[in-house]
Amino acid sequence: MTLTITDIDKIQQQNSNLKYELKEGEIIIMSPSDFLSEDVGGGFLTYLKNWVNPRKLGRVTGSSAGFIMPNGDLLAPDVAFVKAEKLKVSPRSYAEVVPDLVVEIKSASDRVSKLENKLKNFLEFGAMVAIFIDPDEHIVKVFRSNSEVEIFTDNDILTIPELFPDWQLKIVDLWPEVFE
Repeated sequence: MTLTITDIDKIQQQNSNLKYELKEGEIIIMSPSDFLSEDVGGGFLTYLKNWVNPRKLGRVTGSSAGFIMPNGDLLAPDVAFVKAEKLKVSPRSYAEVVPDLVVEIKSASDRVSKLENKLKNFLEFGAMVAIFIDPDEHIVKVFRSNSEVEIFTDNDILTIPELFPDWQLKIVDLWPEVFE
């Protein structure tokens, strides 16, 4: 049976403690992230949002924001950015827009290939940049349409000039501090 956004809404009302995605008519139940992955994602989101908001460039969201893709899929990246001109007002529902930037952070139980496929899917729908963050390996991969994958490690600085001129983030700053 092929499900729709309406079906997801009904299921969500009955199971409000669970998060879902809808991929090609099938429900994907999203498990909570492990603490490290959420710490990395929250840090990335905060750093980006603190840079984007004063410049009024658009909206930065976390993993609970749902986006309806052109084919009807409902997807929720760990972090997303949508340009201001594409989403002038935050909707009180799922956003019917493809984010310009999507980020997925690998949890301990995630398979890398699954997350990378999800990112490539976003690019096929029209996202400009898709980022994969692996806290275990201290690697960041940046995907762009029709472009080679860029791999960043702790000594590198991430930039996304097509969306955020002059923004930069030291990769080493993504990883949570160890308190002694």
